[in-house]
Amino acid sequence: MIRTLARKDLHTLFSAPSTWMMLALLQFILGWFFLARLDDYLQIQTQLAQMDDAPGATISIAAPLANLLALLLLMLTPLFSMRLIAEERRNQTWLLLATSPLSSTQIVLGKFAGLLALLSLVILAAVAMMALLALGTQADTGLILCNLLGLWLLAAAYAALGLYFSAISRQPVVAAFTALAVSVALWMLDMAGGLLRALSPNMHFMNLNSGLFSSADIVYFVLFCTFFLMLTIHHLQRERGGH
Repeated sequence: MIRTLARKDLHTLFSAPSTWMMLALLQFILGWFFLARLDDYLQIQTQLAQMDDAPGATISIAAPLANLLALLLLMLTPLFSMRLIAEERRNQTWLLLATSPLSSTQIVLGKFAGLLALLSLVILAAVAMMALLALGTQADTGLILCNLLGLWLLAAAYAALGLYFSAISRQPVVAAFTALAVSVALWMLDMAGGLLRALSPNMHFMNLNSGLFSSADIVYFVLFCTFFLMLTIHHLQRERGGH
């Protein structure tokens, strides 16, 4: 049932013209940035050849591209997540799902999986650009894989956060704005110090973005997603009378 609901939500997201517009704009920005970074890298090949420890194409092009996508995911995920529950309430289709035999856990996990599937396609498109570097240079596969993992975990975190605010909001715009505001606040914690900085998803992503694989970063994202998914499940259970 979770898989069926995920497919339904993924189809719903793709059936919206606004989704295609946002995806097209996203790919245009990523494509333009990739080509711009590639052009800059090619223009300084002479200087790099004279350096003993010159940065490779992967760290000069792929890592900044992943960093840009991380920022775009922060801004776009709330626009996708607001459709999951808040928009269903506005369209009065939520009542059918809320009164179905599906448990709140199944509903939350199904909607989370549907949104994450959409974001995964976006990430794979960006990783495909990074993989093109292997056609003309020796790409750092490990760094690309670290960025793939980091982007996917970051997307999962933003999806879980957005789903929670979509569940507690009656209006899609309110859900999107609140999720965006909290995401930006968490992102800005990266500029703080001590324990506050450790709460920022961006800090843990940047570790993976630089090729530093740490189990602490993986655990952080797992706990972050679990926390907000459990909050969403709890809220829906209360709303549905414990089901």
